[in-house]
Amino acid sequence: MSDPTGGLAYAWGGVAGAGVIRASADDFQVDENLGIEPTGSGEHAFLHIRKRNLNTREVAQRIGRLAGVRQRNVSYAGLKDRNALTSQVFSVHMPGMPDPDWRRLEDDQLQVLLATRHGRKIRRGALRGNRFTLRITRCELDEDVLSRRLQQICCNGVPNYFGSQRFGYSGNNLQQARSLFDGTLGRVDRELKSMLLSAVRSQLFNQVLSTRVADGSWNRVLPGDVMIVAGGRGQFPAGEPDSTLLERTGAQEIHPSGPLCGRAGRSLRPGMEAGDLEDRVLANEQFWVQGLQRFGLEQGRRPLRLKVEDLQWQYHEAALNLAFSLPAGSYATTVLRELLDVADAHTSDHFRDSNT
Repeated sequence: MSDPTGGLAYAWGGVAGAGVIRASADDFQVDENLGIEPTGSGEHAFLHIRKRNLNTREVAQRIGRLAGVRQRNVSYAGLKDRNALTSQVFSVHMPGMPDPDWRRLEDDQLQVLLATRHGRKIRRGALRGNRFTLRITRCELDEDVLSRRLQQICCNGVPNYFGSQRFGYSGNNLQQARSLFDGTLGRVDRELKSMLLSAVRSQLFNQVLSTRVADGSWNRVLPGDVMIVAGGRGQFPAGEPDSTLLERTGAQEIHPSGPLCGRAGRSLRPGMEAGDLEDRVLANEQFWVQGLQRFGLEQGRRPLRLKVEDLQWQYHEAALNLAFSLPAGSYATTVLRELLDVADAHTSDHFRDSNT
């Protein structure tokens, strides 16, 4: 199976050229923004860690062993890539326990940036976003087209696609999900099942979004859209859009949304033109939609548009340096795919299918 993101529509007319990412781990830097400061006291150790060529779970295991606690006592807001230079916060529930010498964690792959105490556990998903600093090398591109793309992204954002990493190597997560749904996969643990169900929901969302990118409605309000407030979870029905709604949408204060499929729940459903569009796209995907419902996932909504904050760039000697901030749950690769056909030097994979 090929990359499920390969056939998705482009918002700004296609790529400006090609390049290579992650020629070294330092070419892909991610710095977590929790949006909180440690309290300096409490039952939880608060560790700000910088890591290279380690995944989040491996760091959590090291921390747990040094602290002498069970693995479930070590928490973090999100998973960070192994093949990158990343920084993130871990908390360790250690009531009544002294702190070990956290410097013993350090080696050429891991650095402790801060070790203090905090009053609460760091919970999964509880982060404001991430800052990305990327270097794409061996670029072959049209500089004028690249400049226009970057300006368009600054002003208008990009489609909020789920990235290819959501689907596993060559879309393997979707292949396993099909076996899960038709009962041929056998027993799976909770973590794997959650990953497979998330891949299915992401694929359906991407299909709806790609349809709206193709018809030019991904960043504007359709009658009946469910709108999401930027930076929050508040939802409201658009109905027939008026001038105020159009103005707020143009300013990226609110975004039209797409479906995270599942059984009916508290989330709003679109109507009118927006609802008809979603129904048409999902009509051919009922195997997946009904499977998600059987497994009890509740419907949700996700913004169709991704606002790219504080985008900075420099192009020199066939290398493009980019820095930008994204909210939690979004993917740097969705920004890159609007700019370049990028090959990952670590895996020899492309972030987009070169056949499209």
